[in-house]
Amino acid sequence: MSQDFTTPTEVPSLEKLQSLNTVGTISYVLHLIVAVSAFIPGGQFGVTLLLVALILDMVKRDDAVGTWHASHFRWRIRSVVIAGVAYLVTMPLFLLLYFPGAIAWALISVWFLYRIITGFIAMNKGQEIGA
Repeated sequence: MSQDFTTPTEVPSLEKLQSLNTVGTISYVLHLIVAVSAFIPGGQFGVTLLLVALILDMVKRDDAVGTWHASHFRWRIRSVVIAGVAYLVTMPLFLLLYFPGAIAWALISVWFLYRIITGFIAMNKGQEIGA
């Protein structure tokens, strides 16, 4: 039993990695603006930015296949989906009982902010990020 080492594995080019890093930086910054604006009264313009960042991630994630950047695309997309579902689930609570709903939304926003900062730091270190 011998392994065939003659088939070269595709190594992503430096240009491709730099492009993915640029897209990742733009996306993380947009997510960061959204996360911070959740704590600023009247700063809820973030939904539009969040959708822009999500669409950017969805369109460009195929470019990252086979690179460590792929984990960051998954991380950002999952963060948005989980936070979105959590906001939707707690919306009736927010509308019916303002104070408990506001606490729930603040906790979701803190969690989202944590995920974005953690991912941004890992990307800048050139590291993959977990699920």
